[in-house]
Formats: sequence, C-alpha cells, structure tokens
Amino acid sequence: MAKPVIAIVGRPNVGKSTIFNRIVGERVSIVEDVPGVTRDRIYSSAEWLNKDFNIIDTGGIELSDEPFMTQIRQQAELAMDEADVIIFLTNGREGITAADEEVAKILYRTKTPVVLGVNKIDNPQMKELIYDFYSLGFGEPFPISGSHGLGLGDLLDEAARHFPKDEDEEYGDEVIKFSLIGRPNVGKSSLVNAILGEERVIVSNIAGTTRDAIDSKLTKDDQEYVIIDTAGMRKKGKVYESTEKYSVLRALRAIERSDVVLVVLDGEEGIIEQDKRVAGYAHEAGKAIIIVVNKWDAVEKDEKTMKEFEEKVRDHFQFLSYAPIVFLSAKTKKRVHTLLPVVQTASENHAMRVQTNVLNDIIMDAVAMNPTPTHNGKRLKIFYATQVAVKPPSFVVFVNEPELMHFSYQRFLENKIREAFGFEGTPIRIFARQRN
Repeated sequence: MAKPVIAIVGRPNVGKSTIFNRIVGERVSIVEDVPGVTRDRIYSSAEWLNKDFNIIDTGGIELSDEPFMTQIRQQAELAMDEADVIIFLTNGREGITAADEEVAKILYRTKTPVVLGVNKIDNPQMKELIYDFYSLGFGEPFPISGSHGLGLGDLLDEAARHFPKDEDEEYGDEVIKFSLIGRPNVGKSSLVNAILGEERVIVSNIAGTTRDAIDSKLTKDDQEYVIIDTAGMRKKGKVYESTEKYSVLRALRAIERSDVVLVVLDGEEGIIEQDKRVAGYAHEAGKAIIIVVNKWDAVEKDEKTMKEFEEKVRDHFQFLSYAPIVFLSAKTKKRVHTLLPVVQTASENHAMRVQTNVLNDIIMDAVAMNPTPTHNGKRLKIFYATQVAVKPPSFVVFVNEPELMHFSYQRFLENKIREAFGFEGTPIRIFARQRN
C-alpha cells in the first residue's frame, strides 16, 4: 500500500523546513532564517503513532524565474495535486499577511483536508496570537513551535485523522507488480506499450506527458503481472518541468506498491546523476530491481559496446551490484521479450525463504573460510542466523556483541549467502543482534 502524503505549504520564512525536520526526526532540509533558502531534500518518510507517511516541504521547490507570489501559488497547487493532507503553516509572530491570504485562497479550491498550523508560538503566553488565524477559515489553528517542538503532537494527530482509510491490496500475492522509474523521456511509456503490445499509454517526445500512474494488467505464460507506469505528467506544464525533486513523490508512491522496479536508462544519452538518485529510491525501499537500458537500437555499436556499457553501469550503480541489466529497444521491440522472464525471476528471489539449517551451514562455512574480525582484543562470535522477513529477504545474525560486526564482514556474509542462494535482482539485509 502507498503511504499517505502530507505536504507543508506556506509563504517563505514561516518555518516549513524546521517543522519538516522536526517531524522527520533528522536534519534533512537546510534551515536558515532567510526566505527561500531550502535547497536540500524536500520529502522524506516519517511515522506518527505507528502510522507511516511521506511528508513534503514545498519550500524546496525553486522556480527562480517566477515572481514571488507566482511561486507561492505554484507550490500550493503542487501540494493540492499530490497530498492526502495539507499542513498550511503560518507565522504567529507576524500575524496574517497578504501572502498567507493568497495561499488560503488557493487552498479554498481543494478538496484535500487542510490543517492550519501557527508556528513560532514558543511559550504559553503567546497563545493568544493564534486567535486572528480563525479568520482564514480552516477551523481550529494549532499553535506550534518548530524551534522547541511544542504542539507538533496535536498538529500530527489532526493530520493523521484525515489519512485515507487503509484499503486491502487490490491484487493477490500471485500477481507480480512492477513499476518503471527513471528521468523524463527515457522511454518508460513506450516500453509499457511494447510490453503490452498495444498503445495503451500516450507516448510523446515531450518530457513528462503521462497523466498519472497507470496500472496495466498483463498475463504471460500463465503468470499475471500489473505494470505501474510512473512517468507522471507535470500537470501544470512548466511548473512540473521545473520541479524534478517534487515529481519524485509519484515514483515513491508507485515504488511502494511494486514488487519489482525497473530503472530505465537512456542508452543513447548514457548515465547522468539523476539516474542514480532515481535508482537510490528503489534500493532504499528494499525492492527487487532490474536496470533496463532502453533505446539500444539508436546506439552505434560493435562487439564490445554492450560489455563496455555494462561496466559503466556497474561503476555508476555500485549499490545495485545484484541488479540484472537488460538491453532493449521499446521503439523496435527488439529484446523486449527478454524482460518479463527477468522480472519473474527477480520477484521470486525477492520473496525467497531459505531453510534455517541450510543458512547456518553457509554462515559457518563462511566463518571457517574467513574468521570473524577482532576489535580491541575482542573477537566477533557468530552463534546462528535466521531469516526473519521477505521482500526483501532479511536475516538476523545472533552474535556476542553487534558492534563487532564490521560492515566489510557483513558484506562478506552477504556475498556468501548470494553465492549459495542466488538472490539475483533483490537486495538482502543482514542485521546483527546480541544473543539473549
């Protein structure tokens, strides 16, 4: 299931990034007392009372060539497009400004629930400053202090009350769900059409022309698939084209619903930094991953070209060493038929369970081959291991002291597990725990 989304909206310098960081629990946005300074990551996952959600700080959207009020309007409209709940943030010390009223006018048009937060109410004596904010027409204003963390619980309680009700997954476990992610214009929609064998998705050479994530059902060799196309049109044209970071949210929501994620690259243009960021989202989410090099028909090649490109991919995507690489052309449909079998294999590996006794045989053989490390005279002792989860396969290794498990030895164990069981296409996770 895709997580609910909260967007924080408001004019500059009301404390959006500070509140964002407080809710996320780490300093992921740059905070400075200068309007428009947010430059860093504008979305993250968070949790409140056992409810997971994604949260966006719209201040991170930079549209520097647009007038000040236009930017505010665009950011509010983007939030209305994407969020399940909007936190409308104001500054209690400064009162209601013309910019606040502009944001309010835009939010009046949305059916998305709006929760009004009045920031910079740093002590109880300042609480009377909130009463003017009732006039904005969004019900009870919630007094909060981003700098001190006061009042955020009540604000999040109200926001969580508006989360969409959990729905049962619409597809059974036997259905393989996969999504296509990648920067605009790498041919995601064309590839969906090539797989389906029909023009079900509008294809255009203009980056960003797919309206929304579209589910397409497919059965091949008695296996059912659902393709989630995440291209996601930038609905306001220039606005969305200017906000690559923001459009990532749609990919995140589709990734959450997927078993397998296809990271689509442009074989003609090669690899750029944005490709690595996009792939990183799927890796962090623990999804099975396949790297798809599209437009291979347009590449001038000899017998060494594919091997050289594969080496380049491995060099750029070192964190995806487990991901198979498929070269194809959506336009000519060449090698497209090779894709679904790889998707099926990756999905099966993503859900694979291994027997505990076999797993421990592999671990003990690995330790015999490469003894555990020592630190300050103490040697890591591994007692036993067990698989605790699938999607992705996750293992707990019980040891004497978890801090003695160096990441390099953890990587060694991962490699030995992969040698024994394959797990091609899926990340695996290993956790060291102290034996009780």
